[in-house]
Amino acid sequence: MEDEEDNNLLWAFSCENGCMGILMVTCMVLTWILIHRWNQRNKKGPKTWPLVGAAIEQFINYDRMHDWLVNYLSESKTVVIPMPFTTYTYTADPANVEHVLKTNFANYPKGEVYHSYMEVLLGDGIFNADGEIWRKQRKTASFEFASKNLRDFSTVVFREYSQKLHAILSQASFQGQEVDMQELLMRMTLDSICKVGFGVEIGTLAPNLPDNQFARAFDTANIIVTFRFIDPLWKIKRFLNVGSEALLDKSIKTLDDFTYSVIRRRKSEIKEGRESSENDKMKHDILSRFIELGEDPENNLTDKSLRDVVLNFVIAGRDTTATTLSWAIYMIMSNSQVAEKLYSELKALEEDRAREEKVSLLQYDTEDPESFNQRARQFARLLSYDSLGRLYYLHAVITETLRLYPAVPQVCNCINSKVKDNPYTFHHAYLFEKGLLLVLRRVVSQDPKGILEDDVLPDGTKLKAGGMVTYVPYSMGRMEYNWGSDATSFKPERWLKDGFFQNASPFKFTAFQAGPRICLGKDSAYLQMKMTMALLCRFYKFALVPGHVVEYRMMTILSMANGLKVTISRRS
Repeated sequence: MEDEEDNNLLWAFSCENGCMGILMVTCMVLTWILIHRWNQRNKKGPKTWPLVGAAIEQFINYDRMHDWLVNYLSESKTVVIPMPFTTYTYTADPANVEHVLKTNFANYPKGEVYHSYMEVLLGDGIFNADGEIWRKQRKTASFEFASKNLRDFSTVVFREYSQKLHAILSQASFQGQEVDMQELLMRMTLDSICKVGFGVEIGTLAPNLPDNQFARAFDTANIIVTFRFIDPLWKIKRFLNVGSEALLDKSIKTLDDFTYSVIRRRKSEIKEGRESSENDKMKHDILSRFIELGEDPENNLTDKSLRDVVLNFVIAGRDTTATTLSWAIYMIMSNSQVAEKLYSELKALEEDRAREEKVSLLQYDTEDPESFNQRARQFARLLSYDSLGRLYYLHAVITETLRLYPAVPQVCNCINSKVKDNPYTFHHAYLFEKGLLLVLRRVVSQDPKGILEDDVLPDGTKLKAGGMVTYVPYSMGRMEYNWGSDATSFKPERWLKDGFFQNASPFKFTAFQAGPRICLGKDSAYLQMKMTMALLCRFYKFALVPGHVVEYRMMTILSMANGLKVTISRRS
């Protein structure tokens, strides 16, 4: 009996001690949290929690993360955000951007981890290379992009596909149909970029908007290689050839089969053209130009090298251009005075070009499809590289769109010299929508890079190995300390002086990057966007479908979450 009482007393004492222990631990944890939060009372930027950092606030604001960052960066030009696996340093300061992209460029390579993740798609192409390989490709590509032959060929191609888009819109306008402009522009840019890159027709912009095996494989491969950055099991799945890696393998095979067949056919065509001295068989697409360069043994361009060159070009030029055009049309719809001013500029150019070419402009009736389309085709023929260069207001409209809605809203530079193979050190953007994990479509735009050594930004912010620095074009374009009190207003006139376009510093207007890696396709992108916008805004007015919500989707490319559904009316 006494033993039983002793056991009961011992159990009660143990329970009491256990409860006291739990209570003490709980008090210590709460005290730790309270002290942690108290120490942040004067801290700029999001408030953090022990262990998880700012992950909770970032998760809550994920769908509006770009605007979430705008709020913090409007208070401080640089914001440091601790996260569970790394520290994010976001900046909207042009001086910091110049330091990362130019002044200390050698300290920010792509890094081995990024290369290993992307190699299956990008190979050793310019967007996945560092050091001497990158410098050699950059030098060659710079020369080719500056060539008149490629410029003239691109002008013809962009005009051709702008007219194909016009034909679809014309039919929709006469039939009173709604269209999704973002989808149509995605198809147009894929077709035209593949024509400039490969010299072949893909055909996704056909009137019936067909499915296409290459386009489907292209998108699938983009999605899955991005998924690798947040999937710690991808190497195992690749080894076993299961799940997403099996689908990636199938998609890459489709891309490679198509690309290598085009390479073989193009080499044969070039050889036949030389043997028969038929100049019309000589082509000016990028693939043909690099095939010719590869005949020099010093260039050492294999079929694999050619494949990497062309696919890197296609990946770079597809979604970014289509997304910018979508936002530009939306901005024009939302600002009637801009639409009318742009229309006046296009009408004036049309009349000037007709006088220069000594042609009479065809009369047309907006209710007659045949005469309406004939006049549009005539206008398209008057649009040359040089004449598009005279459209200063159009250039300003596109640039102002890029300032507020940059195709790549965040550009990340990973500080990973101490974390060699941790995918969580990369800035990954994903979200759950209707139960599905939506992964980024455009991986090359995120541009993570390693940092060889710890660094200090011009404003004094310290960057530690294992962290990440990100410059934020979306926020930079909205900062009053960068653009003045009207920074959030859509105002193309800010780019004009005495009627002529004036550039801004590339470290302030970062839509095309800056420094040694500044976008080589900038002029080509403007050429296509101006060709497309000139034709569409001269002959159409766009109106948003009632009830359609326009908002961005959290992806590396600032695409519209719901597309851009519009109705179309014809202009006189």
